[in-house]
Amino acid sequence: MAIRVRNKAPATIQITAEQILREARERQEPETRPPKQKITDSAELCDYRLRKRKEFEDQIRRLRGNTGVWIKYAQWEESQKDSDRARSVWERALETDYRNHTVWLKYAEFEMKNKFVNHARNVWDKAVTLLPRVDQLWYKYIHMEEMLGNVAGARQIFERWMNWSPDQQGWLSFIKFELRYNEIQRARDVFERFVQCHPNAGAWIRFAKFETKNGEVARARDVYGRALKKLGDDDETEQLYMAFAEFEELCKETERAKGIYKLALDRLPKGRAEELYRKFLALEKRVGDSEGIDGAITGRIQYEDEVRKSPLNYDTWFDYIRLEESVGNKEKIREVYERAIANVPPAEEKRYWERYIYLWINYALYEELVAGDVERTRDVYRACLELVPHKKFSFSKIWLLAAQFEIRQLNLKGARQILGNAIGKASKEKIFKKYIEIELQLGNIDRCRTLYEKYIDWMPENCNAWIKYAELEKSLHETERARGIFELAVAQLILDMPELLWKAYIDFEISEGEFEKTRELYERLLDWTKHLKVWLSYAKFEATAMTETSDPDLANDDTDLQAQKKECIQRARMVFEKAVDYFRTSAPELKEERAMLLEEWLNMEASFGELGDVSIAQSKLPKRMKRRRQLVSEEGPVGYEEYVDYLFPEDTQSANLKILEAAYSWKRQRVYTCKNRF
Repeated sequence: MAIRVRNKAPATIQITAEQILREARERQEPETRPPKQKITDSAELCDYRLRKRKEFEDQIRRLRGNTGVWIKYAQWEESQKDSDRARSVWERALETDYRNHTVWLKYAEFEMKNKFVNHARNVWDKAVTLLPRVDQLWYKYIHMEEMLGNVAGARQIFERWMNWSPDQQGWLSFIKFELRYNEIQRARDVFERFVQCHPNAGAWIRFAKFETKNGEVARARDVYGRALKKLGDDDETEQLYMAFAEFEELCKETERAKGIYKLALDRLPKGRAEELYRKFLALEKRVGDSEGIDGAITGRIQYEDEVRKSPLNYDTWFDYIRLEESVGNKEKIREVYERAIANVPPAEEKRYWERYIYLWINYALYEELVAGDVERTRDVYRACLELVPHKKFSFSKIWLLAAQFEIRQLNLKGARQILGNAIGKASKEKIFKKYIEIELQLGNIDRCRTLYEKYIDWMPENCNAWIKYAELEKSLHETERARGIFELAVAQLILDMPELLWKAYIDFEISEGEFEKTRELYERLLDWTKHLKVWLSYAKFEATAMTETSDPDLANDDTDLQAQKKECIQRARMVFEKAVDYFRTSAPELKEERAMLLEEWLNMEASFGELGDVSIAQSKLPKRMKRRRQLVSEEGPVGYEEYVDYLFPEDTQSANLKILEAAYSWKRQRVYTCKNRF
């Protein structure tokens, strides 16, 4: 009898066959899985690559719209050092789904990482043309051009972007770009277009603050006036009025500020002008006459009500304190300060304490500068330092202010004790630098050395610390000490900026006239990295070492001078020859670096004048050729692309010799066969 199914409704959780197979695969024991293949020869490597490509192609046929599969495929091709195939995969992925900006980003990063700058430009250009509303593409495109030093090109890209009327962040990025290159007028023009595209109070206020920062008070005032006419009385006008009044107050135009506040209070409804009225009342309390001060006294009720409602609103406490300081009653001021600092942030997170800590700083400065009470100032600093949870976070500012206060009181021992506690409880780079600076000004060299040693023990990867320590010893003519510090530094396994450290060490040996040691350093550096810049720096050093080592007594001896020049030139040539040999044999794929090296060699030979031999480098210069290669997709050939290739004479001669050897071997084999036949 057949089983009757009563409930034919679909299950709430649907399970596919693919999911069942995947879970079964994940549950397999490690020993039952197929072992990893070990590739031993080129034939196995070719089989492995063919198999992997077939797996990827099969995955793409099943999951053509899955971006992750395309990205993994392209990255695998890149790991196999096959840029052409990787580029072909990226192009196919974009043909499948060009709206996915992640593919564009990965594709462009691939081109930049492999130093195909023009290819990367083409990718970015297509991306921003097809997806102009994706801001990240524009940012990356501009960043690449700026890193390449193409400022005009970056500006042109910004202009193209602005034609699409992006959001405020895009316009502000354009403005910051112009300010980075000190193009004030260009930034002003961009601001004009910005406020036309986004006519809101925030944009106009940014424009006015820009003019204020550049000292253009009249222009800033004009911007505020135009903004008020443009916006009228909308919801953002209160913010604009407050910014305008604060600007006039900053310019010491108190009457203008009062007039703006009064105009705003007359034009805006009372329900929308509460903050504006509070600002106006605070201004009257700060700059008003005796009647205004009486009004300020009566305004205490308002502040007391506000701090009672929100005791952790530190801005209200600051306003309340300024009000009391305008009256000048010390006891009342201290009372408000004590009540304010009693409201400790509830969470031990630095972001909650950043505003609160300024209550302590203002309190200490008031006691020192206004009240003139040294002991109370010391007590304030001490209480603050005891309150901060230094194990979780700390503030370098409060430690340094407390130490500087003790120095002003001629209490050097107390300042050292504070800075020593700072290093023990909350070691920070700023504290080390300031402590060393203080001891150096006092001439305590031994203390400076001790501090540098603690600094380096705390952060051994900081190259700047090692360099500064060595420079201190050099300034004291302690050459061996400085050299020992440099040796310890370069022996560190982890360094944040090793190139700066090696350069400082080399410059130190050059300044000391130790050219043999400098050569040893360059050789050691080449064991660590064979970057093109290292080779060029080494060659330039050898070319100029003669001028540094020449004896003043022999300055008029032309024969000796010529001999020294020839020796230096020969040494520089040896460096260039070693570099060319390295790029030819060990790094043949770096053709562009090899060509740049030969051009620098040619320029250096030309700078030697009569002693130089331009033909040495000229005979090694490559020919630049534009080549074409075919682009192939799964449907077949899709076109050609051009690229620049370098053909070096040495490589051509080597290839010709190999052909001749092969021909000679073939001829001998043929003669031997003929003899055996007869």
